[in-house]
Amino acid sequence: MKIKQPILFLCISVILSSCKTDKTKSDGKPAHLDKTPYEYVNTFMGTAPLLDEAIIGYTPPEGWRVWAGLTYPGSSLPNAMVQLSPITEYGTGAGYEYEDTEILGFAHTNKGHWNLCNLPVLPISSQAKAPYKGTFSHDNESASPDFYQVHLQNYDINVRLTSTLRAAIHEYQYGKADGKRILFDLGTANNHVSHWEISKVSSNEISGFQKVGRDKIHFFARIDGAIDSIASTNLGKPKGYAIVHLKDNSKEKVTIKMGLSYVNVANAKLNLEEEVGAKSFDEVFGEGKKIWSDFLNQIEVAGGSEKEKEIFYTSLYKSFLWPALRSDSNGDFVDASGNIQNKDFQYYTIPSLWDTYRNKVVLMEILRPEVTSDVIESLIDRGKVTGFIPTFFHGDHAASFITGSYLRGIKDFDVEKAYELLLNNAYKEGGTRPYIKEYMELGYISDPKIQEPNTESKGKAGVSKTLEFAYDDYSLSLLAKEMGDSEHQNDLFDRSNNYKNVFDRKTNFMRGRLANGDWITPFNPEYPYYEYMYREANAWQVSFFVPHDMHGLIDQYGSSEKFEEKLDSLFSYKWNPNHIARNVSGFMGQYSQGNQPGHEAPFSYYFIEKPEKSQAVIDKLLSDYYGIGKEGLALSGMDDAGEMSSWYVFNALGLYPFSPTDPEYLVTVPIFDTVTWHLKDGKNVKIILEGNTRALKGIYVNGTKIDGYFIDHSIFEKGGEVLIRTKN
Repeated sequence: MKIKQPILFLCISVILSSCKTDKTKSDGKPAHLDKTPYEYVNTFMGTAPLLDEAIIGYTPPEGWRVWAGLTYPGSSLPNAMVQLSPITEYGTGAGYEYEDTEILGFAHTNKGHWNLCNLPVLPISSQAKAPYKGTFSHDNESASPDFYQVHLQNYDINVRLTSTLRAAIHEYQYGKADGKRILFDLGTANNHVSHWEISKVSSNEISGFQKVGRDKIHFFARIDGAIDSIASTNLGKPKGYAIVHLKDNSKEKVTIKMGLSYVNVANAKLNLEEEVGAKSFDEVFGEGKKIWSDFLNQIEVAGGSEKEKEIFYTSLYKSFLWPALRSDSNGDFVDASGNIQNKDFQYYTIPSLWDTYRNKVVLMEILRPEVTSDVIESLIDRGKVTGFIPTFFHGDHAASFITGSYLRGIKDFDVEKAYELLLNNAYKEGGTRPYIKEYMELGYISDPKIQEPNTESKGKAGVSKTLEFAYDDYSLSLLAKEMGDSEHQNDLFDRSNNYKNVFDRKTNFMRGRLANGDWITPFNPEYPYYEYMYREANAWQVSFFVPHDMHGLIDQYGSSEKFEEKLDSLFSYKWNPNHIARNVSGFMGQYSQGNQPGHEAPFSYYFIEKPEKSQAVIDKLLSDYYGIGKEGLALSGMDDAGEMSSWYVFNALGLYPFSPTDPEYLVTVPIFDTVTWHLKDGKNVKIILEGNTRALKGIYVNGTKIDGYFIDHSIFEKGGEVLIRTKN
């Protein structure tokens, strides 16, 4: 079901001759860019703390660091196995916090979700004593997408890092030739380490592993200096570590080349040989720079401020660090049952679907369709073991991801098996969807009666689940249609109306219900909950989530005027500073940009013919909620594996996947004068902004004015031009 909305535009002509032409400087940079897209990336964005209480919405309790950003600087390639990043504090989102002054190690994996940060390594001097920490200053620290450099002041060691898909290179310039040591802090990670090992393989090679949960991360490292000895403390135990002592006659600069594998040490060595081999640090760095440059150059922008271009290209970069590769260069990977497999696709992690199904996976579908196909095959492979397609955290949004990919022309995966497993998700107990029996019987998921509930009260998050399952049902109904399964198509489509069962017409809020059908009372729509009625949200923040049936939602209000009044209140009714949920922050009224559940709400005005109101909200969010704070490096909330970054990317460009399952994009007003998507086969999509206001007046696709606000995904398949007019 397409989401279309008729609109009357003023009759204006298309003046194609006014379109700007691109020129290139002699240094190879586009004439309208002072730097290359690669140079605009600031990998420190999102690492600084959010301190502005006007943005936060409350005064953080003493000792709290608001969950904002939680990103990391360091070296990685797009969707790589390796994210080589500095760690300043374990047990934090990404391990690196900008205000810190000590580095504990350089870990080889990262995500920004309080996990990973595996295999930390730190060069130390002969005088170093436990606990080992290298002091540093931002004055002698630098980074780019595949590079990180810092000077450890107390140890007098300069560090440079770079990486490939599955391997890392460390370069340590010691201040003294003697007493060179390297800490392998293998008993430590962001999660509990259950076991670890390290052993000397030859005069300059070591290998080992770190066991964290069900993951066993193996490594094979080659050092261009002779190893004297390895001293282990609490071998194999949590918080234990090993120190590699190098012989004193070795040179001041030491290079470590290190391969990783989730399969075994032999594959870690193979990954190192295949991807690094005899290449120098600078050669690997240069190759990584080209990979990132080629990727970032796929979207070219003109106009906008330097700050906007920095945030845009940084957001594009951060949108493609996750999901992460988990198969080796020979194709081996460990499946969900713990067995080693080798199949005709690359194996990836689950793509944080509760966060990223809203926008980031759609961006991946456009820019990296081959990776998208492999990610879906990886989900299917997990499903063959468990009987269900996995989700992440909440909802069943593989239904949206897989269906949306298929409808965008990505069909190089086992769609029949995917559909079979997604039906299991939607109908069978014990799998991806908790309380699915109750959902099917009642048409909603209830919550228990709790006296005086608080943020931490445990419930079913029944309202959020009902809304999300209803959208997932809609998504799967579209795939059922593609599969010719009319029975499930009709049933799932009917179920997609279940959102109405948690909409209280008396309060005009999505509201929790008891199993007997009664509304939960007392009811405070302002109060945020982690999992009682709502998932990390309050009633305001989820009450506009019906991306598949916005007209049906408006009908629940009785009129467009009442809907508009409620929507106005969402963005203007002040957040109560006494209501504190750590990861719900970055408020505009009751709306939270800092957490995902309401990220579709700013676009809701489109469905009552008021796109200019949506644009006013979007523009404020783009300008005031990204790249903020004293250093200009803070975000208004957690990036969540790139979802917040992807929200910025799409809105900066003037297109948004409002209903991510549907192969279409809501047109907004871009912040750039021109945007060019460079597609495969030499095709381009060009977006041109004409006019000096922010009020949308007309949309033209290939010279023809469209009836509505949505453009079809086919433009990314065929190429074309979108003219967005904001002048009368």
